[in-house]
Amino acid sequence: MTIQTIPDIEVVELDDVATLVGRDLGTSDWIVIDQVMIDAFAQVTGDDQWIHVDVERATREQGGTVAHGFLLLSLLPVLTNRLPFRFAGVGRRVNYGFDRVRFTSFVRAGARVRLHQSIDRVEPKAGGTAITRHCVVEVEGAEKPALVADWIGVLYR
Repeated sequence: MTIQTIPDIEVVELDDVATLVGRDLGTSDWIVIDQVMIDAFAQVTGDDQWIHVDVERATREQGGTVAHGFLLLSLLPVLTNRLPFRFAGVGRRVNYGFDRVRFTSFVRAGARVRLHQSIDRVEPKAGGTAITRHCVVEVEGAEKPALVADWIGVLYR
């Protein structure tokens, strides 16, 4: 197996990816989910439900606004890029979808989240290698994660 370490980032060759099944890929750094991000997501998606964008009402009725579950899901790529792990020998990546997605707790505006990720499965797919990553997005100070998902991507040379 070819593993190269670059200042705190582990790099594994695509040919060796099957050896990673069951392995923890690490934890990302924290990112803040602020109201500006929530509002921008609401504008792009048209999901402007008051629990996300009406700060006054949400504060009065539920203690503040909350992020969209799909906003958290859409942050998986950026959070994955903040893991101390990379694949080498990849020409392109294709998002194949999800086997399971659960939004398990709210994320209030201003909260910090981070990603824990591990490899669950590796299998050949459409001339590439399908990798199923188990993703857990935790909220700083919360008992339960905000998001649990099994995310499938296909990597090609």
